[in-house]
Amino acid sequence: MAPETDVIEALKTIPWFERLEASHFDKLAAIATLRRIEAGEQLFREGEKEDNLYIVLEGRIALDIFVPPRGRVRIDTVEPMELAGWSSVTPNVRQRTASAFVVQDGMVVVFNSEKLRQLCDQDHDLGYVVMRRLANVIAGRLLTTRLQLVDMFADPGEQSNV
Repeated sequence: MAPETDVIEALKTIPWFERLEASHFDKLAAIATLRRIEAGEQLFREGEKEDNLYIVLEGRIALDIFVPPRGRVRIDTVEPMELAGWSSVTPNVRQRTASAFVVQDGMVVVFNSEKLRQLCDQDHDLGYVVMRRLANVIAGRLLTTRLQLVDMFADPGEQSNV
């Protein structure tokens, strides 16, 4: 099977893309790759420039932020069919808002964020679907982070790594 065919087949398993047209899968596959990830690997660091969006097919990725004086605090874990690196696709925020560490071996679909933004600008139907899904991810992450902060400030003396 050709690499693009493999990517298309992987994309079709992701509920995020279930209502896309066949032409959209071709366009997305042209800017995506499949990549194996291994536990202990760091995909990106908080504060770095964004360049890729990751959708987990298998495995798990932990998202951590640095909180002075507590140090690194786990704010979420990205499970299969979820994504990491959402800020890379937003119009203005192109800086990592967390660090990502692989905690379970697996496979991800990796999108070049610049090409994905360009594709969304060129194909507004596809762009609407992608940005709507991203908005849901962002809202969920904000809620999770808020709950983490509430927990952290409820007992400020305890070190919390969730």
